[in-house]
Amino acid sequence: MNVSAISTYSGLTNGASAVQAATQNADKAKFSELLDKLRSANASNEPNPDNATLSSSQIAAKGRLNGEYTTGFAGVYTSDSDKVSTPRGAAANQANPNVKAKTIDRTSDIYQKALELENYFVKQMLSEMRKSINKAQDGDFATKMYEDMLWDEYSEAMTKNAGFGLADQIYSQLA
Repeated sequence: MNVSAISTYSGLTNGASAVQAATQNADKAKFSELLDKLRSANASNEPNPDNATLSSSQIAAKGRLNGEYTTGFAGVYTSDSDKVSTPRGAAANQANPNVKAKTIDRTSDIYQKALELENYFVKQMLSEMRKSINKAQDGDFATKMYEDMLWDEYSEAMTKNAGFGLADQIYSQLA
């Protein structure tokens, strides 16, 4: 492409392509500068003084995604009595009275993952129940999205408080 073709194109777009090209060049320069900082910090094995490097594990809790909107189960059980609690719900029903019930460490990562699995089952149950409700009108996309988020929070609240015992059974099998 020759210079006259570029100036003609720039004249047709009122200089928008020139502004876009300048913005891209500035972004490339900033990116190259950041890469150089990262390479020098990694080469010297020193932490970056201006905290330009953060890993996702430093931003989000372990096992969670950035931007996850649900509250989750981290920090629900924190007391010492939660480390040796008895099963509840369906897990408390022992078929054989001669078998001693296992204790459950509700503060462990395995139990949190078991709660997440129970939450998934409760969410599926609630979504199937929601399908049986006839609505007068369908909402737009945003209404449906926020309603789904609300039902996610309902399922988490039910998992934390209802005492179904599925997470306790899962934990007993895995631990």
